[in-house]
Amino acid sequence: MMEAPPIDTGASNIVATVSDSASSVEKQSEMPRESMHETIADFFRGRFVFVTGGTGFIGKVLIEKILRCCPEVAGVYVLMRPKKDRSPFQRGEDLCSCPIFKALRDAHPHFTEKVLVLSGDINEEDFGLHEDSLQRVVSDVSVVFHAAATVRFDEHLKQAVRMNLQGVQKLLHICRKMKKLKALVHVSTAYANCNRNHIEEIVYQPSVDPERLMELIDWLPDDAVQAMTPHLLKSMPNTYTFTKGLAEYYILKHGSDLPLAIVRPSIVGAAWKEPIPGWIDNCNGPSLLFIATGKGFLRSMIGEGSAVADVVPVDITVNLMIAAAWRTSQLAGTSGISELTVYNCTTGSVNPLRWVDIGNIVPNSFKKNPLELAWRRPNMSFTTNPLMYNYWTSVSHLLPAYITDMVLRLVGKKPRLVRTFNKIHKAAESLGYFTTNQWNWPGFNIAALMHEMHKGDQQTFYLDTRDLNWTSYLEDYCLGAKRFILHEDIDNLPRARQHLRRLQILRYVLNTVLIAMLWRFLVANSHLAGGLWYMVLNLVFKFVRFFRVTSSSR
Repeated sequence: MMEAPPIDTGASNIVATVSDSASSVEKQSEMPRESMHETIADFFRGRFVFVTGGTGFIGKVLIEKILRCCPEVAGVYVLMRPKKDRSPFQRGEDLCSCPIFKALRDAHPHFTEKVLVLSGDINEEDFGLHEDSLQRVVSDVSVVFHAAATVRFDEHLKQAVRMNLQGVQKLLHICRKMKKLKALVHVSTAYANCNRNHIEEIVYQPSVDPERLMELIDWLPDDAVQAMTPHLLKSMPNTYTFTKGLAEYYILKHGSDLPLAIVRPSIVGAAWKEPIPGWIDNCNGPSLLFIATGKGFLRSMIGEGSAVADVVPVDITVNLMIAAAWRTSQLAGTSGISELTVYNCTTGSVNPLRWVDIGNIVPNSFKKNPLELAWRRPNMSFTTNPLMYNYWTSVSHLLPAYITDMVLRLVGKKPRLVRTFNKIHKAAESLGYFTTNQWNWPGFNIAALMHEMHKGDQQTFYLDTRDLNWTSYLEDYCLGAKRFILHEDIDNLPRARQHLRRLQILRYVLNTVLIAMLWRFLVANSHLAGGLWYMVLNLVFKFVRFFRVTSSSR
């Protein structure tokens, strides 16, 4: 890995639409594949790539895929800022030592020489690049991937605007200076227009003009911005989706002279096939909820079980980004005209996964490959009834948490369960909007792209999710969370399974004791007491039988 020297430490709304999107897609689909003469690897050969957000989840997979499948790329400039006492160069070394680079390291041991770290920050003018570094980017780079963003749903609006909107403004300013620019791919989100049910592959007009908002953010104090945030968001659920929609509109309005593409992934999940099945390195999106389910903390959630949970694997997202850069350049080279193309990167229209499926598959996966020291056996259910949700969270979450914390206090340990549950509930409630609603995203532009790709590229940069088996994918996802987020050793699975069996035995014992106590207090009603007594005996019989089976299996 190399550090690119030198290093510096230091109005009115305009209606926005992509003109006649459907007819444009039809014309592009009719273009013969032979006109796209270059393969994707050919396109990247000898060219420099610039990546923002390279240390993020998508960014890591993107860099690995480019270096492994386009080995003759000249180099990848990666914008990084100092973080937690780690310099950009040290963070670059951390990036290249990530487990997902193992296959690349085996095939190309010197790949780090093509990872060129640039010290900078997207919040600063010209990304805070040193003058010489900026000049190298401007003179060298042919392809830009903009994946840097704040993905926190509860981010302060001022910070979300600075990262997700003003970052795009600064990027366009830099790209306009690039002498060799062939493609600029901006990573948005399929939920950038989630106040609509049917979302076409076009850019929609937002309710607020981005430039006016940026002016407002610059001079208003933080508390004033926070107070007016609900009024600005209107029907948008959070500052993330709101600012992503504004960024798309700003790109359409100010980037018409650039070769542009927008990729809109839905809920980006663990890797499907590459670089490692099930690889995941963060707790964004559903990952935290999966882990909380595996630990036995989360057992009930607000959500419509029959609604589509539009999860898209990270490798599909990255393959689309790379292929979209290739197609953007090829279309501009063929027609001589740069036209913004939007790609809805979703799975629900071709291979739907529903929340009820997640509620069944994820707990079963963690029962098969349990997490270490789980608090309870995994279980998960979705409900749209607020009363039922509050009941189950009180009885199944908070009450056991308070009892556990009380016991911890009595034995002189620090209570932690209630605080943990509050964090989990906050994360689950932030996803409530997405688990209770459903959207339709047509994917005509991806279909056109797949049609135009060379046969070999269709296999290397696969985009077809119709044969994605959700059960095996989610099992890999859960195992990946165990390995790569919690860093639990797979060799300890027998011990974790034994712990889960003990929890099941404990559950039978506690239920038996509870039933016995109820029978004791209701003994005055002989008919009811008799029924309860038979229930107690049945539970005891099940417990004894389970204990014998468990003992014999050892």
